[in-house]
Amino acid sequence: MSEHQHQFTIRRATLADAEAVASMVGDLLSEIMEAIGIPAFEVAFEETAERLLNFLETGRYVVFVAIDGYEETVGFIALHESCALYAGGVFGVIPELYVLPECRSFGVGRGLLDAAVQFGQSRGWTRLEVTTPPLPEFDRTLAFYEQEGFEVTGGRKLRVLL
Repeated sequence: MSEHQHQFTIRRATLADAEAVASMVGDLLSEIMEAIGIPAFEVAFEETAERLLNFLETGRYVVFVAIDGYEETVGFIALHESCALYAGGVFGVIPELYVLPECRSFGVGRGLLDAAVQFGQSRGWTRLEVTTPPLPEFDRTLAFYEQEGFEVTGGRKLRVLL
């Protein structure tokens, strides 16, 4: 962490954090596309920031941010609530987790996950779920989640655009 202090704090994001988080979403999507070599996402900062503001205002989406000693945002985790019979009720989904590359391996991701777990427990969630691409380029991501207690449950994430 050359330009960032090793100390960081985790707090729930406010509307004032929307631009920093939206910028990191762009970084996350760019990293994914670079790793897979496919332009799978549109990176539109203004639209992402606007969408995030709406999600935060309506409470549909909860974000925790990691702030370094210089008051800069160095990571974030996003959560939303879902429910399913197989999950035994209401649970949380992590659609995005990102830490600046120069701040990785300093406990920032772990701190963000801890905040997500505490939040989920306070909401009575039965579990947290996250999806990682089943590609060798994401083995480090998978190892991180497994180290934090997540288990591979099988299956593949599928989608259809509406």
